[in-house]
Amino acid sequence: MDLRLPRLRRPRPRRALAAAAAVVVLAGAGTWTAVASDDAPEVRRADRVMATGEGVRIDTSFFTAGPEGRRPAVLLGHGFGGSKEDVRAQAEDLARDGYAVLTWSARGFGRSTGKIGLNDPEGEVADVSRLVDWLAARPEVRLDKDGDPRVGMAGNSYGGAIALLGAGYDDRVDAVAPAITYFDLAEALFPDGVFKKLWAGAFVTSGGGCARFEPELCAMYERVAESGVPDARARALLEARSPAAVADRIDVPTLLMQGQTDSLFPLGQADAAARAIRANGAPVGVDWLAGGHDGGDPETDRLHERVRAWFDRYLKGDESADTGPAFRVTRTGGVDSTDGRAQLRGASADAYPGLHSGTRTVELTGREQRFANPAGANPPAVSALPGIGGSGGLSQLSSLGIGVSLDFPGQHARFESAPVTRDLRVTGSPAVTVRVRSTSDDAVLFAKVYDVGPDGRQQVLPSQLVTPVRVEGARVGKDVELTLPAVDHEVRKGHRLRLVLASTDLAYASPAAPATYTVSLKSGLTVPTAPGVTTAEAPLPAWVVWLPVAGAVTALALLLTGRRRTAAPAPDPDLADVPLQITGLSKRYARSADRYAVRDLSFRVDKGQVLGLLGPNGAGKTTTLRMLMGLIKPDDGEIRVFGHAVRPGAPVLSRVGAFVEGAGFLPHLSGRENLELYWAATGRPPEDAHLDEALEIAGLGDALARAVRTYSQGMRQRLAIAQAMLGLPDLLILDEPTNGLDPPQIREMREVMIRYAAAGRTVIVSSHLLAEVEQSCTHLVVMDRGRLVQAGPVHDIIGSGDTLLVGTVTPVEEPLAEKVAALPGVESAVRTDEGLLVRLGADGTAPRLIAELVRLEVPVTSVGPHRRLEDAFLTLIGGSA
Repeated sequence: MDLRLPRLRRPRPRRALAAAAAVVVLAGAGTWTAVASDDAPEVRRADRVMATGEGVRIDTSFFTAGPEGRRPAVLLGHGFGGSKEDVRAQAEDLARDGYAVLTWSARGFGRSTGKIGLNDPEGEVADVSRLVDWLAARPEVRLDKDGDPRVGMAGNSYGGAIALLGAGYDDRVDAVAPAITYFDLAEALFPDGVFKKLWAGAFVTSGGGCARFEPELCAMYERVAESGVPDARARALLEARSPAAVADRIDVPTLLMQGQTDSLFPLGQADAAARAIRANGAPVGVDWLAGGHDGGDPETDRLHERVRAWFDRYLKGDESADTGPAFRVTRTGGVDSTDGRAQLRGASADAYPGLHSGTRTVELTGREQRFANPAGANPPAVSALPGIGGSGGLSQLSSLGIGVSLDFPGQHARFESAPVTRDLRVTGSPAVTVRVRSTSDDAVLFAKVYDVGPDGRQQVLPSQLVTPVRVEGARVGKDVELTLPAVDHEVRKGHRLRLVLASTDLAYASPAAPATYTVSLKSGLTVPTAPGVTTAEAPLPAWVVWLPVAGAVTALALLLTGRRRTAAPAPDPDLADVPLQITGLSKRYARSADRYAVRDLSFRVDKGQVLGLLGPNGAGKTTTLRMLMGLIKPDDGEIRVFGHAVRPGAPVLSRVGAFVEGAGFLPHLSGRENLELYWAATGRPPEDAHLDEALEIAGLGDALARAVRTYSQGMRQRLAIAQAMLGLPDLLILDEPTNGLDPPQIREMREVMIRYAAAGRTVIVSSHLLAEVEQSCTHLVVMDRGRLVQAGPVHDIIGSGDTLLVGTVTPVEEPLAEKVAALPGVESAVRTDEGLLVRLGADGTAPRLIAELVRLEVPVTSVGPHRRLEDAFLTLIGGSA
């Protein structure tokens, strides 16, 4: 049976709906409000409730800004369990950028009525066409022809899927930009015939319970949840609600942004969409983001900027709009969105490589192995705890290099490679063929590839992803080609790859009947390397060419404008020996009168301190550092360095050295020549550079005589630090100095900072590596949402004891806390407002604790890394990390 509908020239998903919903009824005239801004057009917002003609009412908001006139429109959808209010900020930004933006709460969410249909073509998809009808009648919206507005669609997750479906069912949609979403919902929830039970349950729970869904969806869920096996009817029901059902009709420019840490909608979903849409002849961009449903959203600002550029090109027709590379993957760090700029560095390619580009074979060893599927599939192995990664779950631990997956003895087979002889970047889906035999007719296996450290003990499961596979007819033996999860992960030289095939996994439904599986290798592990994907080189330093000229121009400008400048505040003699005093510092976002990047920040730094500036993405760290260096002006408050007020060009800034976002060097010159050239460009006397002293502290040794192009990343970082140290500034500022360094290089960088401060100078370091901050810093300043959370000596903030912070949905009762405290490997368990602080004994491990918490039915929402500073940090900033 063909579940797809014919492509519609007039936007009606079902002929039967045309009569009942021929007119969109407006419930009232709507409520208009305005959003003010200091330096951006006023945003006008109109709230309306639209009746579909079926007794369903859809709550909408319409945003415009700037002068009257027609402009392209954008339909902006929200994620599952949310509402239109979740996308208001993005809608306002798009309105200021010249779009008419319509947001709405999908059926069953927010103030909209109706049953949740999981983007049913007769429900939510039909609503989209009605919204497009409404846009076509608006005087603010540009038309391609009568009844056909110029319109794009964007959204995350549930909202991303409706964007793809909108393009498939309604020809009037001109461009789409979905993020972290699905292409085939049946494959997402029933991968290879295995039921993804925890995520499916999360869908039902976040939707408000089974009764809130369309009856056939509720019946399907209850049937599959009870049996543990998806049937053909269940798969057909979800396939009909998937963009894949109309894949041959999605022929508009499509930007696919998918999360790398996502056990719900992994990268393979975006890959399938990219291949299908490109086959229709449409432009396709693919972006693998940091985060995902298990890893949070650290790249929100970059994502929004790319969506805007995509629509500028394909809705406004702006050929100069930079839509980015055909393929981009994020490979480092987090996003600091204090000033709306993405700080993450990525790699890119001119063409999307797919999931199997540049493959090489890594040989595995291991004999034929037998293992059990236990009765009731219990205890289950642990890979991911769906949905908790964004607030400190297993994926966050994995990203810190802590192995957290749990495979029980006797319930898995494993095969291992020799140590790799050079760094190996895996970009895509590894594959391997195995032979499977079972004492039952069917077998269910969970395949995963670990990155195993040189000592053989530490193993990391990239992004905490596994591939489930159902093997039918396994009793007689069967060769099975396994496609492992798509990842972007670097395996360091000396590490091994370990293929594990487990019989159970906590997130999935396994057969309840006991069975014995026998597995042997039939091939090596095929690993994709995507050789066309390269990390952009850091640009050459602009000062090499422009600094002398810029200095002259700046001097002339200061001379000409000097009469109009107000006098600088007088130095404060009481602060003459204080490296830094910040008082009441505030900085608003450029387009907002009441949204602050930094607000009322005050703290002091004394001589000899190494101060760690900490905070989650968006906390205001980078904005604070830029104000400190005189790069941007605060809106309120003041910064004093050794008693002198900081402002652009202030003479006291000569006592400040800074390393921010790395440094560029001329690759053909030696390290020493690069530093000498930089110092000469400043126009200061050579003897003031104290070059030898700075180099001794940086510890580069004989490498100074070599060309920089021969340097490792760690050596380049140390050369950049040495550049910041030239002149031996009394205050040294380092922003993420360990980015891109391996553990030995990080340790060397820590020693550099300690040596520099040992002579009575002061260092301020902003870093996301909390363990390094704990070992190198004497004092901390913790920020969150632009405000000071806590400041003081490291030992005062950390407290004592190594603990795991276990966040819970509801407060933990004392009897349950006592059960946790009595677990093997647990020394204590103390209730807090967030959940539990669990201290592990010498034989305790995080994976076993998690398994026991699940067994005890502790309502876990997050598990903090077992490092003392991280525990304190997560406690201080709550769910903001």
